[in-house]
Amino acid sequence: MAAREGHVSVKGGRLYVREIGSGAPVVVLHGGPDFNHNYLLPELDELASAFRLIYYDQRGRGRSSGDVSADEITIESEVDDLDRLREHFGLGELSLLGHSWGSVLAMEYATRHPDRVSQLILMNSAPASHADLLHFRERRGATEPDNLEQMREISAREAYVEGDIATEAEYYRVHFSSTLRRPDLLDALVQRLRAHFSAADIIKARVIEQRLYAQTWLSPAYDLLRNLSKCRARVLVIHGEHDLVPLDCAAHIAGAAGAGKIVVIKEAGHFSYLERPAELRDVIITGVQPKAQRT
Repeated sequence: MAAREGHVSVKGGRLYVREIGSGAPVVVLHGGPDFNHNYLLPELDELASAFRLIYYDQRGRGRSSGDVSADEITIESEVDDLDRLREHFGLGELSLLGHSWGSVLAMEYATRHPDRVSQLILMNSAPASHADLLHFRERRGATEPDNLEQMREISAREAYVEGDIATEAEYYRVHFSSTLRRPDLLDALVQRLRAHFSAADIIKARVIEQRLYAQTWLSPAYDLLRNLSKCRARVLVIHGEHDLVPLDCAAHIAGAAGAGKIVVIKEAGHFSYLERPAELRDVIITGVQPKAQRT
């Protein structure tokens, strides 16, 4: 099945867009937020047999980097870009599939525009509140002290600071080593993370990431859970049995959503689409209800 590529103009830049499939449209939100959509491929494309998948690189990252300045990116601009995509594709309501940080962006959009979202598929979601971020960090500090120390050492190197791809790959091998049940997949994943990034792009993406963190997670008052009940979309939360994010965080999201459902993928970590692609596909196809059947 051939993919279709293009760009969508937004205020301050252009978003690289990749479409595949011809079913009901689902907009895919990548994680990071300093990555691009490439790390989700090719496994997530398996859903194209049932859906029209619309991937895009968030502004300032990957093939949407262009002349974008990092200080132009805010959580509000991220939400606005997503709404511009909705308008461009003529979609009255969005079905959103977010991975990791992409799930946070999906919830940000859904809580700000509850009438414009029909489905939320939150795959291996990052924490949805400052309190859950602290819980995540506390647990990781207790279970992976050696890995965290090694990551601090690598990130202090001059090569890392300058955006050297090989040094950053070393960092992410440590970062994700404990969450993958299949260690043979680690190198493949890490190699995908910086496709279409130069060293300058990496540095820019890191600045964007820190700006978005400062505007969300790092604020003690940050809590998407309080507003998630206002979202009338059906919510499917997918979590890996060995996810680096605690199951409690995913359960809080499902509990806060009025129509929330949680599914735990056995023998998978934070990248369930990579480790258990067939099972994930079945969970999503079964869990996503066509708009015509909604009540």
